[in-house]
Amino acid sequence: MFKTNYLVIGSGVAGLTFAVKIAEQFKNKTITIVTKANEDESNTKYAQGGVAVVLDAKEDSFQKHINDTLLAGDGLCNEAVVEMVIKEGPKRLKELIDWGANFDSNAQGKLDLGKEGGHSEYRVVHHKDITGYEIERALLQRVHQLPNVTLLTHHFAIDLITEHHLKISNTHNLCCYGAYVLDQKKGKVKTIKADTTVLASGGIGRVYGHTTNPIIATGDGIAMAYRAKAQIKDMEFIQFHPTALYDTKEESSFLISEAVRGFGAYLRNKEGYRFMLDYDNRAELASRDIVSQGIDNELKKSGNTHVFLDCTHLDIKNFKSHFPNIYKKCLTHHINIEKDWIPVVPASHYLCGGIVVDNKGRTSISNLYACGECSRTGLHGANRLASNSLLEALVYAHNIYKHLVKNPPKSTQNIIPEWNDKGTIIPKEHVLIQHNLKQLQALMRDYAGIVRSNNRLTKVIERLDLIYSEVDELYRESKVNTALCELRNMINISHLIISQSRQRKENRGGYYNIDNEANTASVNT
Repeated sequence: MFKTNYLVIGSGVAGLTFAVKIAEQFKNKTITIVTKANEDESNTKYAQGGVAVVLDAKEDSFQKHINDTLLAGDGLCNEAVVEMVIKEGPKRLKELIDWGANFDSNAQGKLDLGKEGGHSEYRVVHHKDITGYEIERALLQRVHQLPNVTLLTHHFAIDLITEHHLKISNTHNLCCYGAYVLDQKKGKVKTIKADTTVLASGGIGRVYGHTTNPIIATGDGIAMAYRAKAQIKDMEFIQFHPTALYDTKEESSFLISEAVRGFGAYLRNKEGYRFMLDYDNRAELASRDIVSQGIDNELKKSGNTHVFLDCTHLDIKNFKSHFPNIYKKCLTHHINIEKDWIPVVPASHYLCGGIVVDNKGRTSISNLYACGECSRTGLHGANRLASNSLLEALVYAHNIYKHLVKNPPKSTQNIIPEWNDKGTIIPKEHVLIQHNLKQLQALMRDYAGIVRSNNRLTKVIERLDLIYSEVDELYRESKVNTALCELRNMINISHLIISQSRQRKENRGGYYNIDNEANTASVNT
């Protein structure tokens, strides 16, 4: 067992921003960051688009950004939260720049602002098409300069420590005392006792298999919080990115940024028809839910596996300058965008719900905070506006920091039991884990994907219960390993998505159920 003042689970923009701020404020306090892969492996690293911030006072305004966010969220955003996050944006961006993050400038030396789907103005600050990578680089560089921060790579958080582990019968005022963490290289479970725990563990994309997320995005933080009895909400609102590169050979889908459509690319079906004009007057620049559902409908009508993104009419020299990595990636797939269309298909991209937090990042469990994609702040509502996610992570990491400066946590005197795995064995084969993982991902794609139905949601529960029973038995009998824990978490996440989907009786934003069409018509009129 070891003790730390602040335990941060996750090393993306949310976790690193909080760690930097709290470490610089309290140089006599210890901050421990645990991350299950390399230190820079996170959803942040793969964010291509940028940070949506209002900087052009002549053309843009806070109110315009607020209105765009509310429109994308389809009536389910918390308006006070939207206003707070957007007005904080310029300050948080300035901090990033002061910390060494570089963003593209135009010929006048000002920040080069991009425009993405759902935005009414040019307001997206970016670094080429690898904005997240650049932010991650700057934050990690800052973290490594702080002597009171310990960053534990290849450490997998298994479970949060609450009264349940202390054998205290308290179901009303739950408190978090840290976490059990698996040192993946040594195969040992560490007990980390913390005064404050911050979940910044990212998204859930791997639940669907076909995703723009990295392989680490298995919903670990949300699943841990769920098992600890924290409040979880809006899990039905999965955002599918409309334009992931179609490739049957690669499991992780390469993202063709929203900004490419903002740059002027057209979506076409196999016959060359520009179909998005039939679905929304904003065409390719409609919000992601509308574009994804439009593509899904085209594929269902035609029986085709993908549609195309046409960039052949664009200024290729400028395209290469703005999107060098996308251009190179296409070339590796023998796609020359100067003359070839890019085959694309929607892929699981972002979760709009998650662990419920207030505007200070507090969960329903004392001493447990959450920020980034694993949290549900009320900013996104039923559908996230493009490039609002990095902004949200920066703002809420700052809000948690501000709250803890004014309300420092007290050290707990409770005795935390060590991890107990007596009677368990090392599993001799992993075929059961891999088989159930593939089955789970296929079920979620087919039964709880972009377009759902009551019938499919009912049937998938029966199949999910069978997988759960088999994996639960394996978990109780085995010494823990990362693959088994991830599968356990993904089953929890799938259950939450399905159960909360079944509770929703009208279609909003990223959630669409064919049996709710009549209800939706009456709601929206």
